[in-house]
Amino acid sequence: MSKLKAILAALLILLMVAPHTAVLAAEVPGVVCVTDFVAANTGADVADALQAVIDANPNRTIWFPDGVYRVSHPLRTPADPKKSVDLQLTNYAVIQATSNFKGGAVIALGGKDPYNTTKEIGSNYTLTGGVIDGSKIANGVSIDSGRETKVQNTSIKNTVVGLHIKSGANSGSSDADIRDINIIGNSASNSVGIKIEGHDNTITNVRIGGVRTGVIVHASGNSLTNIHPLFQIGWDKYKGSCGFVEESSGNLFTYCYSDQFQTAFKIVGTGRSTYDNCNAYWWSGKGGNCTGFKVENSNFNATVTNLRLGFRDDTDNTVYDGPTTGSGAFIRLLVDEDVLNANSTYHAFVMETVVVHQLTFVPEKKATTQETGNVAYYHCTTCGKNFSDENGTKELSVVTTEKLPQPVEPQKNYNDCRYCGEKHDGAFGWLVQALHSILALFGLRK
Repeated sequence: MSKLKAILAALLILLMVAPHTAVLAAEVPGVVCVTDFVAANTGADVADALQAVIDANPNRTIWFPDGVYRVSHPLRTPADPKKSVDLQLTNYAVIQATSNFKGGAVIALGGKDPYNTTKEIGSNYTLTGGVIDGSKIANGVSIDSGRETKVQNTSIKNTVVGLHIKSGANSGSSDADIRDINIIGNSASNSVGIKIEGHDNTITNVRIGGVRTGVIVHASGNSLTNIHPLFQIGWDKYKGSCGFVEESSGNLFTYCYSDQFQTAFKIVGTGRSTYDNCNAYWWSGKGGNCTGFKVENSNFNATVTNLRLGFRDDTDNTVYDGPTTGSGAFIRLLVDEDVLNANSTYHAFVMETVVVHQLTFVPEKKATTQETGNVAYYHCTTCGKNFSDENGTKELSVVTTEKLPQPVEPQKNYNDCRYCGEKHDGAFGWLVQALHSILALFGLRK
């Protein structure tokens, strides 16, 4: 009987939940489900039909259920607050470029009806979720106009340029907010993860792969935090590859990580920007020459704090390639100087260098009369120095201990016994002494 009750209770729960699920899919006020007008997974070009849905539903949320929607030209959303829409895709909804795609990016946010305001309802719209697939010929997402546009929780795949933030409506300011996205390029020589031409954008938590250039920043006032481009394309494209390229000034790079690109950070503009707690690593056995910072203008003006460079020991490594003039500084530069080449121009800007020690613990060894010993210490395979602490801050100039001295036998006093030099006590001591005295008369000595 209890089993029957459990089954009935489960059925009741299903009956209660199912209607609410259906409402979320298609009947929420303000939400337009595209599959009510356009079928997914047909393989046909549905760009015009999807654009018609966008144009016919101003100030509505356009919801894309799971499925593949193929488009031959960009889907353009309005920047005008009275016409804007909010695009929301499920995790497995894919908007994919067709083989004959033309026009730039698959999704062009603010791509029509440009406008400049943040005050009116509808001015802040978003692309959320899903997959934007450029089929290796198209760009992924562009922000063409408007203010404070958001892109979040989205995967951008197989693109020439993954995310392109164009010059904004407010005197070049676009004020976009980008977070929690991942980008995979098309692995071509011209592939770029993020291209920023507008001012005052905030970009956070982005992973980038399949590109030759991770990020290009053409404008100022941008904040980039936890951006991680990884070089993972053909090694024939390694030369000239770059994690971050800055062609402007006044930007903030925080916890940005260049992974395996030939040059980690390159500055082409005036470069009065801040790089804080950034790092770069080169770990593959392939590739070649590695450069931490490269500057292609007349002065180096950036402030670089806590930069960690993990160079390989089998390549020609350069911390800084550029002019020796400017107001820039490397503050607390963490680098293994033993793996650098002869180029030491970075010394002109270094305010504090920290050597990254690779420490190995050596246990104490007691000295003997035959061998020297050593104290317990930590040996750095990077600089060859020895330290008493595991952090490599207390250097030891000497770690060996000398051999123990050989035991010294007590000297004999031949005034006690002219033969053996010892005293003879006890009951028969007089007899032993008498015999030893006889031997001493003949000039014998023990």
